[in-house]
Amino acid sequence: MADLIKPHGSDKLMPLLLEGEARDAELARAKDLPKFTMTSRETGDIIMLGIGGFTPLTGFMGKKDWEGVCAKMMTAGGVFWPIPVTLSVDQAFADGLKNGDEITLLGDTGEIMATMKVEEKYSIDKNFECEHVYKTTDSAHPGVKMVMDQEPVNLAGPVKVLSESTFPTEFAGIYQRPEESRRIFAEKGWKTIAALQLRNPMHRSHEYLAKIALEILDGLYIHQLVGKLKPGDIPADVRVKCIDALVNGYFLKDSVVQGGYPLDMRYAGPREGLLHGVFRQNFGCTHMIIGRDHAGVGDYYGPFDAQNIWSEVPEGALEIKMLPIDWTFWCYKCGGMISMKTCPHGKEDRLFLSGTALRKGLSEGGDIPAEFSRPEVLTILKEYYASIDEKDKVEVKLHSKATGDQKK
Repeated sequence: MADLIKPHGSDKLMPLLLEGEARDAELARAKDLPKFTMTSRETGDIIMLGIGGFTPLTGFMGKKDWEGVCAKMMTAGGVFWPIPVTLSVDQAFADGLKNGDEITLLGDTGEIMATMKVEEKYSIDKNFECEHVYKTTDSAHPGVKMVMDQEPVNLAGPVKVLSESTFPTEFAGIYQRPEESRRIFAEKGWKTIAALQLRNPMHRSHEYLAKIALEILDGLYIHQLVGKLKPGDIPADVRVKCIDALVNGYFLKDSVVQGGYPLDMRYAGPREGLLHGVFRQNFGCTHMIIGRDHAGVGDYYGPFDAQNIWSEVPEGALEIKMLPIDWTFWCYKCGGMISMKTCPHGKEDRLFLSGTALRKGLSEGGDIPAEFSRPEVLTILKEYYASIDEKDKVEVKLHSKATGDQKK
């Protein structure tokens, strides 16, 4: 795998997941340590630390790292990182600890996920984090709310990860560790690989982005979020079926690899787009596709803020490159998918492919323009929406209205 891009900030992956006898011994020790239950977001972060997706981090960030990442996208040690990776606990639990103590971290189902050596306890200015990372302190922003709802004390220190939760079994065949995706890329002889971020089914707009990448690179890594779902999100197994149908029918054989990763969305827009690039480099990708409103929510960010922020990355701080793609749509006069850079026609000839509008139409049983998606994909989605009850359909509509969507 020498020809693949190096992991971020390191010559090799740094997985923190223990296995075999080392795991058994640490698991036995963990049962007698003070225990704290993490949030879903923190659990996803632990798993990414475990599998090497967050290389070169060794645990949850201390105050200097937190401050540097918020203000300058740099840890205290000079590693580029765009979003803090922190663990927050309640005051009573923090008061019972001193630096050097070890604790056990539980997932939200009570499973032992990791042990941690506490090296620092500190409080943060939540407004400071939100102003820098999210560019807003509006509590209606779901990412801001996530930060404001954190417990008051952060703990920092190295972790030993003991579990990947249910991801390897629940998402068998799709969930991957970075070492696995890298091995696949190497076996295929790929040297240049584009990552396509997905949390929705793959439609004609995504297909267009993917094929632009494949015109200039060796392969495509469709990497979708399989972490905690929000109301109205389409389950991962349905999304996988949609991707399979599209890839099998409309892409060259062996030009695409599917993968899944365990994080929750942070809805941090531009900063999250950079985080997507950081961990895709660890998975072996050389390019990160950034389209319109990448990782955005509502109207908090401009349509191309997630592209513009890449100019703020210091020279040499990040090896993966951005593959920027303009606003894409179906043009009836051009007779296909096209972008603002190449279509000469007016808005009356264009159909903009919104995932929010598609979900709304499917949940209401309305007619969906054939240009939105391939017929095989629409068939799968119609079957899914026909199978869910009316309460779920209402949640789809409410969620779409409240949070918006990636407008691809």
